[in-house]
Amino acid sequence: MSKPVKQLLRKELIRRLAGVDSLAVVGFSGVDAVTTHQIRSRLIKKDIHLMVVKNSLARQAFKEIHLESANDLLEGPCALAYGSDSVVTIVRELLDIHKDTPNLVVKAAVLEGNPFGADQIEALSKYPNRAEAIGRAVTCVLSSGSRLAGCLIGPGSQIAALIEAVQEKREKAGETVEAAPPAAEATAASASPETASVEAAPAAPAEPSAPPATA
Repeated sequence: MSKPVKQLLRKELIRRLAGVDSLAVVGFSGVDAVTTHQIRSRLIKKDIHLMVVKNSLARQAFKEIHLESANDLLEGPCALAYGSDSVVTIVRELLDIHKDTPNLVVKAAVLEGNPFGADQIEALSKYPNRAEAIGRAVTCVLSSGSRLAGCLIGPGSQIAALIEAVQEKREKAGETVEAAPPAAEATAASASPETASVEAAPAAPAEPSAPPATA
């Protein structure tokens, strides 16, 4: 391959991988062209791109996009799988394909610049992908918020119930006081009619005394 062709391929590789910080390194020795096409079609439906690369050109491109951590992961014929929402999703899909196509293997992966060897791929597939991580974070926030709301609302409702009980007690006490007649009115009401007439009649005038006797 001539030097100008290599430069063109390197630039195209850099263009495609621009902004990529996570990918999977796939080994496909023994996979025929028809099967490879079927695998590509299956992956593209999930926004996963599969690109066969020459290792030396890939290492040069990795330097350009600051993904040098993936350099040591390139051994033998390789393809790069990238895209989707997370490399975890890519690894899960490739492992599922591996069940039907044993010759396709996930040789390594890079998650946000962190390399994972072949012996770590199974563990990586159990990581939460982007959607799952967001869902867990939202659940934690909502759970904490509900507990906080319960802590705030619980004592408030108890205080409100206590205030309401005190208010009802005061209202009942006020009704009792208003219903009781004053003491003076109660005494007047209990007096008999005859007693009231005697007390109301004016006193009779005193009779004049007899004049003294004369000698």
